[in-house]
Amino acid sequence: MISDAVLRQAAGEGMDAFVAAFVTAIKETIGGELTTETLGELNSDQITLLAWDALHQEVMDGGFVQLIHNGYGPFIFKNPFAKAVKLWGMKELSKLVYDAHTLYNKYHEQIERDCSDEEFMALFEQFPEFDDMDDLFVDQEEAWTADVAHYIDEHIDKFAKVI
Repeated sequence: MISDAVLRQAAGEGMDAFVAAFVTAIKETIGGELTTETLGELNSDQITLLAWDALHQEVMDGGFVQLIHNGYGPFIFKNPFAKAVKLWGMKELSKLVYDAHTLYNKYHEQIERDCSDEEFMALFEQFPEFDDMDDLFVDQEEAWTADVAHYIDEHIDKFAKVI
């Protein structure tokens, strides 16, 4: 559930705040943690939004290498996230995720290993194949966030009940 007042305030603050309001509402509903049990409480659009949020936060902070190292690879690449965002009309993001999935399959075991901070930083140099994908995500982030916000706005009832 999301209050109409929170929704109006978030919409007034911009697309990032609008999307974040729904992410926050969904996370509050599941107790802040996505688990196998809480996953069953959500519909596919809510799960896709949480996947977008994880992808967005991780890639904007440290790229696909960080996303994979921090354990989000299976959530993004072993679920139908790419297909879901394509159904949301985000074909370029879908293609990027499919392309990154190929590299995930190739390198995830090396990237997911426990390592020191120094070893983690070295991963970025060891896997430069992700660089262009990271750059594309950063370049398109604003447009893709707008696409997500638009999809939510057109399908609010799939994400939360406005009270």
